[in-house]
Amino acid sequence: MNLWEIFVAFVLGIVEGLTEFAPVSSTGHMILVDDMFLRSKDLFSEPVANTFKVVIQLGSILAVVIVFKERFISLLGLQKDLEGAEQGPKLNLKHVIAGMMPAAVLGFLFNDYIDKHLFSPHTVVIGLAAGGLLMIFADWFRPSRPQVKTVDQITYKHAIGIGLFQCIALWPGFSRSGSTMSGGVLLGLGHRAAADFTFIMAVPVMFGASALSIVKHWDSFNMDVLPFFIVGFISAFIFALISIRFFLKLINKIKLVPFAIYRIVLAAIIYFFFL
Repeated sequence: MNLWEIFVAFVLGIVEGLTEFAPVSSTGHMILVDDMFLRSKDLFSEPVANTFKVVIQLGSILAVVIVFKERFISLLGLQKDLEGAEQGPKLNLKHVIAGMMPAAVLGFLFNDYIDKHLFSPHTVVIGLAAGGLLMIFADWFRPSRPQVKTVDQITYKHAIGIGLFQCIALWPGFSRSGSTMSGGVLLGLGHRAAADFTFIMAVPVMFGASALSIVKHWDSFNMDVLPFFIVGFISAFIFALISIRFFLKLINKIKLVPFAIYRIVLAAIIYFFFL
């Protein structure tokens, strides 16, 4: 394991951590940074490179768990009353399951097809641009006053509706957080409530998908590539932690349009300069 390989792991961890939960598409950024510049598949076999991307995704997931640790403790029934939560109905595990089921079912049925036919720079560019337009649409046509200001006010109807929007993110480049936040805003959630539910719901979805991928590529784990995996995991965890905390402080102020414009510009750059 040489210094260049460690540097590649560190940079890819940064990209994953900064973009996985912001509504900008981590897949689009990975294609731009890795496939077009760092070329990790030239350093390792394709199974190792693909498994590495799953490992750094787990680093990002761990960051969400840390940020929302009290919420997850409450959801699992390990703490009866969440400190600081409003009195009345509270978010529970059934909301999360209702939200994740539509995408989980479709992902299970079409996972092989998506991996084989939809993961390409061209399809990601389409997802980046179309997802940006969806986010602009959501901000322009959202209810003037959000009906749901905190995540504890989400109903099962809201959860299922947001889950249906998450299905759009099965198309690479659309962004899971961009799709679900857009759906939440259109359904009457405030931007912060939509973001909170998006992050909480993402943990079981992403963990399940990552676990399946790791089992599928278990042979890729060996002592030679372990430092590569460890550096990427730690890098993704640290920068995801920073990114999530920063994003949650800003989202109610800046809304979705600035992220949408960034996505459309990124799609244009990838298309005109690299494709």
